[in-house]
Order: sequence, then structure tokens, then C-alpha cells
Amino acid sequence: MAFHALQPLDFRAPAILLSGTVDQAMYGQFRQQLDAAPAKGLCVIELSTLGGDPEVARMMGEDVRFRSEIEPDRRIVFLGKAAVYSAGVTFMSFFLRENRYLTRGTRLMIHERLMGSSLEINGPLTRCVATVEAKLNELRASIAIQNEGFANLVRGSDVSLDELMEKAPSNWYLDAAEARSRGLVEAVL
Repeated sequence: MAFHALQPLDFRAPAILLSGTVDQAMYGQFRQQLDAAPAKGLCVIELSTLGGDPEVARMMGEDVRFRSEIEPDRRIVFLGKAAVYSAGVTFMSFFLRENRYLTRGTRLMIHERLMGSSLEINGPLTRCVATVEAKLNELRASIAIQNEGFANLVRGSDVSLDELMEKAPSNWYLDAAEARSRGLVEAVL
């Protein structure tokens, strides 16, 4: 599907306005606004966030992907404003690059998923091995999910997956102009 470049005037009245922590409360607001948005034409989702729950961001992203597939007469577009950190970038990765826009001065922050966990090994040896393997499986699954999102984010840009994976562990900050010049977003407004 060919998309035409949008102009600043196209963003004057976003259908969905989200700011704050990406969490269950934001998801509820997002779904209410998405359900109320027109099923045809342009649907702008404006987001400003310092991050939050990556799984909630993925749920929101899956809603966008699904709606885009079943409602071909509606173009859902992302507009990042001020700060799009962490889970906000995860959400943005669900949009085609042609549907990603940022306002001037917006900053992106991309990092690896974080985990805080304790592992207690106690009991029969075979159960101890099973406990360690279960935690390793959790880590491997989380890394696979993270890397799927990273691959979606860099698709169509000049940022390689290897470059992103090298920079993500130490929090990669990009301003809107750099994100545009690297091809991570369509335009800066």
C-alpha cells in the first residue's frame, strides 16, 4: 500500500491522546479512544511517555496492527511528542515507518528489556536444575520478544539490528532529527 507523506495540518486534531506511564490505565484510555475514533480516514495517535510496561505497549501495538488489517480505509499514524522512551518506542515499532512521525525536539530512548528477579535454588538437585532452566527459558523468550520489536523498529531504516543491539544495553537516546535522518521515522513536524 502506498502512503502519501502527511503535512503538519494533518496532525491538528489527533483522535487518540496518550501521555504518562505505559500501563493498564493507559491501555484502557487507548482502547476507549481507539473504539471511538472514526473507522475511515486518518487516525493519529499522539504519545508522550517516559516508558512503562513493554507488554502493555505490545498489546496496544497489536491492536493497531489488527485494526489496520481489518479496517483498510483507516490509516493509523503515530505522533511522538516530547519524549518517547522505552515502552513508547516498543509501541512505535508496531507502526510502519511511513506512519511514524515526531514533533521537533522529541527524544527517543531505546534500551533492552529490564528484568529484576531473584533465583533461589533449594531442594532436590533435579528440581534445582529445572528451576534454573525455567529462568533461562524466561530470559530467552524475553530476548526473542525484544529482538522481534527491535527488528520491526529498524525495518526500512539505515540502522542495522546489530547496531541497535550494540547501543541498546546502555540506553540509546536519539533526537527527532537523528531519528529522521536514520530512517526510523517518516518525518519531523
